[in-house]
Amino acid sequence: MKKVKVHSPGTVANIVCGFDILGLALSEPYDVMEVMLLDRPEVIIHNRDIFNLPTEAEKNVAGVVLLSVMERMNNTIGFEVTVEKHIKPGSGIGSSAASAAGAAVAANYLLGNIFSSDEVVQFAMNGEKLASGVKHADNIAPCILGGISLIRSIHPLDIVSIPAPDLFVTVVHPQIEVRTSDARQILKQQVLLKDAIKQWGNIAGLVTGFMKNDYDLIGRSLEDVIIEPVRSILIPGFDELKVKCKEAGALGGGISGSGPSVFMLSKDESTAKAVGHVMSQVYEQIGIDYNIYVTTINKKGVEVVSSE
Repeated sequence: MKKVKVHSPGTVANIVCGFDILGLALSEPYDVMEVMLLDRPEVIIHNRDIFNLPTEAEKNVAGVVLLSVMERMNNTIGFEVTVEKHIKPGSGIGSSAASAAGAAVAANYLLGNIFSSDEVVQFAMNGEKLASGVKHADNIAPCILGGISLIRSIHPLDIVSIPAPDLFVTVVHPQIEVRTSDARQILKQQVLLKDAIKQWGNIAGLVTGFMKNDYDLIGRSLEDVIIEPVRSILIPGFDELKVKCKEAGALGGGISGSGPSVFMLSKDESTAKAVGHVMSQVYEQIGIDYNIYVTTINKKGVEVVSSE
């Protein structure tokens, strides 16, 4: 194959209590990427969107991923990539991860799928390092693998796929930007033991809830006592939003990634839509523009939609 088109989905990282170790893929929104294999060692980037992202490979999330694949292939090949982003950069729903993961999966496909899924994740993590300064995989892994991912370890890389229940996800993206690098800088560097113990219990409960389809346990475990209390100050209306969404029937939720998007999990579509209505009301009152997605957990990850 010389050319491939992929859909690369948005993601929710952390899933409230699982900072840097849990993530899930969304059915919507997703980026559309076309990648062509070249017989010369260069990376050419075209943007078909309004976000004006860099086209120099070294400064572009997809570009650095493709450069790392090129280097692995001893610079005997190159790539031309066209990116149509529907996931706004700085939204908190994995915009950089979608670009990085889409590039890595597409490149591997064009090369005959010669790399393992772990290797593809490692290629894509180079893009996350450019975007945030840290090689984290809680967006990358579910974006590539689909469903829910547990990042047990980065060094060495150890990713565990968790069975994804048939839950609905409502995401509101207030039209403000929270940079991941900035959101990391405000975090506390030390954690009280009592808070760590409570957080570990919530992480274990959430994973168990997913595996057992225990919705009540999932709801009880969607609590973050370490990261959310700090980061929520960056998101207007967060506390009110969370209370009202639960009153509307959501199991629970919180900040998506580093924000400003907020997500909520619901048992059924009607509840998820009611939660979306509540989200609309909150941000209408505040006077901040927003986008809302009522979607599901994407169990496929990056999807090849055509090739030639």
